[in-house]
Amino acid sequence: MIRLLIAALLLVSASVSAKDKQDGSHVQPDNYYPRVKMETTMGDIVVELDRRRAPITVNNFLRYVDKQAFNGTIFHRVVPGFVVQGGGYTPEFDEKSKFPEIFNESGNGLKNEIHTIAMARQNDPHTANRQFFFNVNSNTSLDPGREWGYAVFGMIVEGGDIVDKMSEVETEYSLRLNAPNVPVEPIILEKVTLLPPF
Repeated sequence: MIRLLIAALLLVSASVSAKDKQDGSHVQPDNYYPRVKMETTMGDIVVELDRRRAPITVNNFLRYVDKQAFNGTIFHRVVPGFVVQGGGYTPEFDEKSKFPEIFNESGNGLKNEIHTIAMARQNDPHTANRQFFFNVNSNTSLDPGREWGYAVFGMIVEGGDIVDKMSEVETEYSLRLNAPNVPVEPIILEKVTLLPPF
C-alpha cells in the first residue's frame, strides 16, 4: 500500500514538474506536427512545425508562442531571393527579451529549401534563441556540411505567396539597427497563434 502511494506521488510530482518546466514541451505535448498562424501586416501565414525531427527547436519556438512573445515584433531583415528574418525586435528596433540559447539541430535531415522556417543564429553554431527566418529560395549554403548549418524546423503550408511578397519590399540601411536590408515600411508580426491539432 505504501509503495503504491509513493508511486502515485512520484507520478504526480513528475507531471507537475513537466508543467512547471515551461520549455515548450508542455504545448500540445502529443502533437509531433503543431501548426501556428502568423498574422502579419502583409497577410497570414500558417506554418507546420516538425517536432519529430527538431524537438528542441520546435519546443523553444512554441514557448515564445505560448508567452505571446512574438506578437508585435517585426521582420527586420529581408534579402531578396534569400531570406525573410524576424522575431527579435519591436517596430522601434528595441531588442526583445529571450530565453537561453539552444542546441543547433541542423543535422536533423531537414534542408533549407524554399518556404521552410529555420533558426537564425550568430557565428557560433549554438546561439539561436528567438529569431527565425523563412527561406525564399533553396539555400543549400545554409545546410550543414563541414560546418554547422542553420536548423530547419518546419515549413509554410499556407501563405507562401505572402512571404514571397515580403522578400520583394524596399529595404534600406538602418542606423538604429546598424544593419542593411531593413524594410523601409515595417512588416509587423502582429500575432502568432497555436492552431488546434487536427
